[in-house]
Order: sequence, then C-alpha cells, then structure tokens
Amino acid sequence: MSLSRFIIPLSCISTSDSSMITSTAKKNKNTATALCFEDTNERIKNMFNKVELSISSYDTAFVAMIPSSTSPHAPFFPQCLNWLLDNQLVDGSWGLPDHHPLLINDALLSTLACILALKQWGIGEDKMNKGLKFIESNLTSINDDKQHHPIGFDIIFPSLIEYAQNLGINLPIGAASLEAMIQKRDKELQRGFQSDSEGWKAYLAYVSEGMLNSLDLNTVLKYQRKNGSLFNSPATTAAAFQHLKNADCLSYLQSVLEKSGNAVPTVYPLDVYARLHMIDSLERLGINHHFKEEIQSVLDETYRYWLQRAEDIFLDPTTCAMAFRMLRLNGYDVSSDPFYEYSEDKFANSLKGYLKDVGAVLELYRASQVIIHPDESILVKQSSWTRNLLKQDSSPYQLYTDKIRIYVDNEVNDVLKFPHHANLERLLNRRSVEHYNADETRILKTSYRSCNLANQEILKLAVEDFNLCQSIQNKELKQLSRWIVESKLDKLDFARQKLAYCYFSSAATLYSPELSDARISWAKNGVLTTVVDDFFDVGSSEEEQVNLIQLMEKWDVDVNTVFCSEAVKIIFSAVRSTICEIGEKSVERQGRNVKDNVIKIWLDLMRSMFTEAEWSRTKTIPTIDDYMQNAYVSFALGPIVLPALYLVGPKLSDDASENQELDHLFKTMSTSGRLLNDIQGFKRESEEGKLNAVSLHMVHGNGVVTYEDTTDKLKGVIEDNRRELLRLVLQEKGSFVPRDCKDLFWKMMKVLNLFYMKDDGFTSNEMHSTVNAVLKDPIILDELLVDSKRHPPPKAVEV
Repeated sequence: MSLSRFIIPLSCISTSDSSMITSTAKKNKNTATALCFEDTNERIKNMFNKVELSISSYDTAFVAMIPSSTSPHAPFFPQCLNWLLDNQLVDGSWGLPDHHPLLINDALLSTLACILALKQWGIGEDKMNKGLKFIESNLTSINDDKQHHPIGFDIIFPSLIEYAQNLGINLPIGAASLEAMIQKRDKELQRGFQSDSEGWKAYLAYVSEGMLNSLDLNTVLKYQRKNGSLFNSPATTAAAFQHLKNADCLSYLQSVLEKSGNAVPTVYPLDVYARLHMIDSLERLGINHHFKEEIQSVLDETYRYWLQRAEDIFLDPTTCAMAFRMLRLNGYDVSSDPFYEYSEDKFANSLKGYLKDVGAVLELYRASQVIIHPDESILVKQSSWTRNLLKQDSSPYQLYTDKIRIYVDNEVNDVLKFPHHANLERLLNRRSVEHYNADETRILKTSYRSCNLANQEILKLAVEDFNLCQSIQNKELKQLSRWIVESKLDKLDFARQKLAYCYFSSAATLYSPELSDARISWAKNGVLTTVVDDFFDVGSSEEEQVNLIQLMEKWDVDVNTVFCSEAVKIIFSAVRSTICEIGEKSVERQGRNVKDNVIKIWLDLMRSMFTEAEWSRTKTIPTIDDYMQNAYVSFALGPIVLPALYLVGPKLSDDASENQELDHLFKTMSTSGRLLNDIQGFKRESEEGKLNAVSLHMVHGNGVVTYEDTTDKLKGVIEDNRRELLRLVLQEKGSFVPRDCKDLFWKMMKVLNLFYMKDDGFTSNEMHSTVNAVLKDPIILDELLVDSKRHPPPKAVEV
C-alpha cells in the first residue's frame, strides 16, 4: 500500500493547538512529500524493466581489436573503434569517469588496452600519446598496496605491455619496473601451474586475453556457456574469437552489441543477479512494500529459471545463493541440493574460491541461515565453514573480487553480528541506509557501475520512508505514554516500566504506517503482560491473584465493588479496556468482534502464571514436561502476538484447522523464547530460589547433569524450534493461516533472539541507543550524499 495515503491526515494529529496557517503548511508539505514519493516510486519501478551497466573501455578495446572476416586490415566492429576515439577522458585515460581514487590500476589497464586497439588500426595518434602520458604519470600506483587490483591485473597488464612493445609502442616504463612486473607475473603463473587446480584453470581461462601467446585457447572453450560467451566476459570472448573463429563466440558478441550499441559492458548478461540484488537492497532498506507487484514478477521469473537450472544462476555461487535465499524466504519450494556443488572443498577449487571472493562466501553464509528441513546437513556445514572464513581477520578471503573493500567490511560485520533470526527489520533498515553506497563501483577485470545495483533514488526513498514512519511512531509513543498515566499503571510500584522497549519491539518489526493498530496492540499488551508478570511474581497475594482471574472469567462486573485491592482494579481495568479496544478495531478488518478470543488468551496466561505462583508457594518441583507445558504459555507472548494477528489485514476464522496451525506456531515460538529466557536468567533465578528449565533439568538429572550439558541440550532444542518455526511460516502447501499473519511469529522470534543475545549482543547502553535509532533519531539524507556528489554516475547502456 502506498505511503502517500497516510501522509495528509498526519497534519491533523497534534498534541497542542496550532494555527490554521501552520496546519495548511503541514498539509502542503505532506502533499509535496506524497508527490515526491510517487515520482521516486515510478522511477524505481522502471528499473525493474531494464538492467543498465556502465560501458567498459577495457572490454570494448578487445572487441575493437578483432579483424574483419573479409579484410585483416579493418576492424570487424568499427563502431567499437569509433567509440574509443570518442570517449577518452580529459586526463588522457579511458575508463569510468570520476573513478574511485583506489582504482588507478584499473584506469591504467583500460587505457593500455585502448592504446593497443588504436595502434593496431593505426588511428588516433594524439589520443594514444595522451594515454601514454597518463600511464607515465600514474605508473607508481602499481606498487601502492592500497590500490585495488582488478582481477588478473598482475598477469594481464605486463602481458599487454609486452604486446605493446611488439607493436612498436614506446611505453614510458623503465626496464627495472617492467622486469619486476614480469617476474611477479611469472611467479603467479608458476604457483598456479604447480597447483594445477580447477580453480586455477578457470582463472587462467578467465584472464586468457592476457595469455594469448602461451595458452592453448582450445582448452578455454570448455568454459563456453550456452550463450556463446566465456564467463559472460566480452573481453575473454573477443580474444577467443579472434584466435579460434568460434561462431558461438561471435554470436555472443553480436548479441551484446545489438543490446548496448557501439560498446560493451564488462559482464553480460547480469539480469538475474542485478534484479535479485535490487530486491535484496529494497528489502534491507525497508521499502520493498512499495514494489510488491514488481518483486513478485521477478521472483516468479527467477523461480522458472531455477527449475530450468539456468546457467546464470547455477554457474555462479553468489547468484545461486541469493536466488535460493530469496525464493525460499518468499515461500517458493527450492531444494538446498545445488549447494553440494559449493561444498567447502569444491568452492575452494572453483573460480570464485581461487579468487578468494568474500562476496560469494557472504551470500553462501546468508543462504545457510534459512534451514527449514531436518535433513539439510549441507546447509549446516555451509554455515560453519563460511562463518569461520568471514570471522578470520587474517583470512585470505579479505580480498574482494567484486567490490572495494571498505564497503564490504560493513556487510561482513553486520551479517556476523546479526544472524537472520536476530535481525529486526527496522534496525537492519537503518544500518543498511547508513552504509548504502549510492554510487557503488564494482570490480571484475575492470570497474563497472549499475543503477540497478545502487543509486540515489533508492537511497532517497529509503530515507524519506524511514523518517516518515518514525514521525508516525513518535506520535504513537506519546499516545501510549498518556495511556499509561491515564490507566494508572505508573502507580504500581512493583511493576517494571518497559514501554519504550515494548513499543520498540513493535515499531522495529511492524513499521508500515497502515499497521498502526497492530503496533499499538502489540505495545499495550507488552506493557500489560510485564505488569501482570510482576503482579503474580512479587506484587500480589494469593487472594489478589484469584480475584483477578475471577474477574476475567466473569468479565461483566461492577468495577466499583468487586476488587480486593487497588492493584487488581488498575490491572483489570487496563486489560479490559485494551481488550475492548482490540475487539472494536477488529470489526473493520475481520468483520467480527474478536473480544472473546482475546479474553481467552489473557485467561490462559493468568492461569499459567497462577500455576507457577502455586508451585512457588508450595515448594513444588514439577516434572520437566509439566513445567514446559505451562511455561510456554506463562512466557506471556500470547497477548502480545495473537491479538495483533487480527489487526494486520488478512481475515482469520475460528476454523479448527486454522486454530491448530496457530497453536503450533505459537507453541514453537514461545518454547524457544522461554528457553532463551531460562538460559540467560538461570543465575539470577537460582539466587532468588526460583526454578526454570535449566535448574529442573539439573535437579531431575540426579546430580549427574551439569549446567553445561543442560544449556547445550536446550540450545539444540531452541535451534530445532527456530527452524521448525521458519518452516511453518514459509510453508504454503497445506497452510490455512495467511502469510502476513504467520510472519508475526517470526518477527517475535527475531525480537527474542536479539534481546537474549550474548557475547556480541547488546549492553543496556547499546539497547538504549538502538531504541533511539528506531524511534527518535531521524536520518539526515544530505550527510549520506556528501560522497555521492563527488562521483556522478557514468554513461550506461541498457542490456
């Protein structure tokens, strides 16, 4: 649903009187914001229809070098040669305009390749001389360790220098420098030939345009794809065609030029990856709800490619992992079997494994976190070895073949600190916005950019969306603060005041403006369950506990005469008014009042808490089964999650099959939460003389079962329940509960795992700043765009 429909009414929400002029100004501003949203949305939607890639001077030069089939003295593709003549940069180089300062070597390589193409056809002497001056001025960057080397640079660059010398080009390179480059190349070649690994062979084939005089190009053709290309690389394919005259190579080159015009990108096609990456970015930035139809269309198409085992997915571990993760998380039935082809040893022996590509490792790790079947051992192993590689500070996988290092470090740190099951959407959205590189440059054998992979339009929409939602949430939080005072909940001295955290957990997961009722319900019931928990735990007598439960059972009571204490009156009145409010709001979405359902949910919770209080009063030690059967209810997620189901949109019935599925979802979620709580709270509760799952396992273990044994066992149960919950949420066949409703259980699971994280989790100060990041501190767009203004986007072609 478009945010614009929720913008204009906001001007009417105010905690104080305002003048007519101020109100009108707000309306005008909101209307302008809505129009801005609409325009930005349309531009982003259009990006789904086409993938645009920057032109590669490097690859275009190799295509331009191909002689005509009718005359060896004329180019096969003269349009490419003309493009080179027309697109030299002011500084004499060829390549991306305003290239990143760490990509001088990329500019050197592209410039040298373009000089060779012009020299081969005896044209553009002035441009060649300007290019040679650029090389002379920047050659020292070759020995600068901070510079990013394109893939194969140490092999290709010295080889092209040798070729230039054979053509009689007077390169401004000293004999010592050239000798050092050649020795470095030869050492790399020697190590590779000695290893004789499949990864090395694939790498050598990929950079074969730099090995024309020493490589049997017929061996390269084993890597030819169905589209005729070698690695989807125009440069590699052009070099192979020039020497082997392979018809499929020619067909590929012609198809690329047919799409792109007079020049070629450095990789083609990139459609599957680019569109998946675009969806992934929209989800991470929290604006995917604006593009539901476009995303659905792309995922449907990707699923067809998956079933067809398309090369663009299955020949690339990065794309394969991304497609698997996104398809599975969106309910498509995809098997994890393809990852047997990317097991630890096989990946290490592949091209991306040889290149130490952390981007591929990162995507494989993300994919491993969506295990939903008990027999997916391949994903368990994949999670282990990819995580270990990502964690190693000295790992060789700190080299990046596709992005500049400083931008990937943020991704690696983020995915390690916040696994999928503990990654609250709004926290992820904020981090992703703040780390978003709107003018991202990627590097293969040369650098490239694509508006589909990163652009300012997406960033602007993400910032505006975040700040708009935050402004709405600020008003809701003030409203809730008044409710606590009006309900006198702040007068209960025994009760913890956790409004900020309760509302944070709802705002960080149910952040869309149209989910306001669900957010309010979630937060109010979160506050009330905390109060009721403290009431049964430390704030009441047995008489008061019985009184509260009886009031809930009778419901229609005289609120002035039936309370045995002021605390009971305050709690019952607050719970009752909240339940009635939810019932009234449910009529609009459900077509019925669900008040009775919510009363039952609250009664189940209070009775379970009373049972625990009785165990404590009578010093009863329950069996583990009895404890867990009661404890998953007393953990108090029922009133928070279950009433919100009626307020997120889809209709729910009281059908037995639907209720059974909801019960399974609830028990699976709550069991994990209870065990997370009991493990972390074991020390404190033991000191207070209270029993929980950890202490009960040790008590019933007759002194043989240790704390470590127990926690290891319970962590296994938590993991099993977490995977089962994800399976239930993603399951479509045989499911009666709408996906939007099932998602609430997984959202709560994320909240629980975040709040109960240890080691690299949150301290109280970190949690305070985290709450502020979602609810209080707006994102300043201008600060994010400072660097972007220094690097305007390059010319791009639609492919």
